[in-house]
Amino acid sequence: MSLETLKAKLELKELVDSYATLTDAKKVSEQMLVFTSDASFKVYFGDHMVSNVTGTEQLEQEFNGHVALVKRYFSTNAQHNVKVDGDTATGVVFSQIKMVRDEEGIEMITDYSVQYHDVYVRQNGKWLIKERASHYIIVEARPLKG
Repeated sequence: MSLETLKAKLELKELVDSYATLTDAKKVSEQMLVFTSDASFKVYFGDHMVSNVTGTEQLEQEFNGHVALVKRYFSTNAQHNVKVDGDTATGVVFSQIKMVRDEEGIEMITDYSVQYHDVYVRQNGKWLIKERASHYIIVEARPLKG
C-alpha cells in the first residue's frame, strides 16, 4: 500500500469522524461542509428507503428538522473499510448512535446500529462525502434511566 493511499485513508477516517462529532454537537451548518454541494443522502430501515435527499441545502433543512427533536446525541464510529482510487473512494463505516428525545415528559433513548455506505471525492485537495446511504440495521428504544 502506497504512502498516498495510507494518507487518503487517514483523511477519510477523519472525515467520517468529523461528521459524527458535528452530529453530536448539533452543528448542522458546519456538518454540511463535509459533503459535496450535490451530495446524495439516503436512509434505509431494513430494505425500506425512508429518505432520499440531494444537495446540501435540502440536507441541511432535513438535518435541522431532525436535530430539533433530539435533546442529545452520542455517536461512536468503529470499522471504516475504504477503497481508494485516485481522487475517488468508496467506504463502509460501522457506527453506533444514541439519541435522547423527550416523549410526553419521559426521556427516551434510541440506540441505532448503522452502516454508512459512502462514495467520497477529493476536491481541491480535500475529501468530501458525495453519496451516503445510511442503513439502520438494529434499532432499540427504551426509557432512559438514571
